[in-house]
Amino acid sequence: MGYCSGRCTLIFICGMQLVCVLERQIFDFLGYQWAPILANFVHIIIVILGLFGTIQYRPRYITGYAVWLVLWITWNVFIICFYLEAGDLSKETDLILTFNISMHRSWWMENGPGCTVTSVTPAPDWAPEDHRYITVSECFLEYQYIEVAHSSLQIALALAGFIYACYVVKCITEEEDSFDFIGGFDSYGYQGPQKTSHLQLQPMYMSK
Repeated sequence: MGYCSGRCTLIFICGMQLVCVLERQIFDFLGYQWAPILANFVHIIIVILGLFGTIQYRPRYITGYAVWLVLWITWNVFIICFYLEAGDLSKETDLILTFNISMHRSWWMENGPGCTVTSVTPAPDWAPEDHRYITVSECFLEYQYIEVAHSSLQIALALAGFIYACYVVKCITEEEDSFDFIGGFDSYGYQGPQKTSHLQLQPMYMSK
C-alpha cells in the first residue's frame, strides 16, 4: 500500500514539474534567456524519462532522474543567487543567462504586474542600435522576485521528487530481491539430483 502510494505521488510530482517547467520555458523564450532555455529543455526530457521509469518499474531511469534533480537544485540555487546579486553576481551587468550574445533581461522586467515602461530618448551612446532604452517603474513586484519565486518552486518540487524517487527505487529493489528469494527456484524449474545407473554395458560378440 505504501509503495503504491509513493509511486502515485512520484507520478504526480513529475506531472507538476512538467507543467511548471513548461510555463517557465515559455517566459524564458520570450525573454531570450538562452541558458535557462537549454537547462529547461534537458529537465523536461529527464522528467519524462523519470515518469516513464516510475510507470514501467524501471529503477535505473528513476535513479538517473534523482541524480539529475541534484544538479537541477544546484542550477536553481544559482539562479536565485544571480537575481539577488549574491557575491559578485550582478543581474544588471552580467549577461550569463543569454550567453553574452544579447542584452535582453527577464521578460518579467517589462511585463511584471503593474509595471509602467517608459522609453528614454535619446538613447545613451553605449546602447545598441537594435535595443531600446527604457525605464520601468511602479511595479507591484520586482521582476527578480518573480524569478526567485519560480526557482524556489522548482527547488521544492525537485526536493520532493528526489525523496520519493529514492523511496520508490528502494521499494522496487526490495520487491525484486523478495521475489528472487521466495520464487527463484520455482521460476527456474528446480530439479533434484538424478540417480545415475552403475550398470556398465559390455560389448557382445556373435560367432559365425
